[in-house]
Amino acid sequence: MSGSVCSSAGQAPCLSKDKLSINLARIKHKIVVLSGKGGVGKSTVATNLAVGLSQAGSQVGLLDVDVHGPSVPRLLKLNGEVPRSDEAGLLPVPWSDKLGVMSVGFLVRDDNEAVIWRGPRKTSIIDQFMREVTWGELDFLVVDCPPGTGDEPLSILQQLQPDVHVVVVTTPQEVAVADVRRSISFCRTVGAPILGIVENMSGYACPHCGQVENIFSADGGVNLAAEMDVPFLGRIPLDPQLVKSGDQGNVFVNGTQDNPTVEAINRIVAPVLNLNRQD
Repeated sequence: MSGSVCSSAGQAPCLSKDKLSINLARIKHKIVVLSGKGGVGKSTVATNLAVGLSQAGSQVGLLDVDVHGPSVPRLLKLNGEVPRSDEAGLLPVPWSDKLGVMSVGFLVRDDNEAVIWRGPRKTSIIDQFMREVTWGELDFLVVDCPPGTGDEPLSILQQLQPDVHVVVVTTPQEVAVADVRRSISFCRTVGAPILGIVENMSGYACPHCGQVENIFSADGGVNLAAEMDVPFLGRIPLDPQLVKSGDQGNVFVNGTQDNPTVEAINRIVAPVLNLNRQD
């Protein structure tokens, strides 16, 4: 991938910066999915959100910048895919004609290999992804960030401003909510507007009768949204079928539409779609 090419006299524009501007100008809406807590199902939410948007007719890109735990290739059954390139740059791996995918996981040849990178190298690969991946014309770019408020989320939010929106994922229990509360403060500090909060694993959905039982504390995401004055996008239950589909690389929202969990995901997709309808 190419780096910055600027004239020493400072008279010519920085070609890398121009390429970034050109790439971002072709993307209508940038949606960053993040959480201050690991293990809340953030990648599952990001992947199903991207697929749901594409199934609604939008042209979508899904960018996975979780350097140490890139889950998107497995969730979409794209393990082992190698991105192609042309004279314009690196091409997203197609999942469908409406959804293209790029992930750090595509660049690691051994799934069992640990990625041992310091902060500067992580931000460098994110910077190159933003400049060099040729997404084309997109309605939405969904970005799956690693947990926390460190280098990767900060780099992404700074790159995508001013027209970026954040979806924050939590689980109901207070140990997760406390970390996610800090994520909201982080977004406000860097000036990134929050589209809303998703409460994942919100009760256990029985695969036989469909009844939902709370196995964690209830309403953590709802209460946090009210406390922090941000929209609440909805709940996704802890559904064994959702877990199984992720392990098998079969996107859950791509399945039967009368499933309560699919309906819950689609309710979260709807307000994101509204951004496109407001244009």
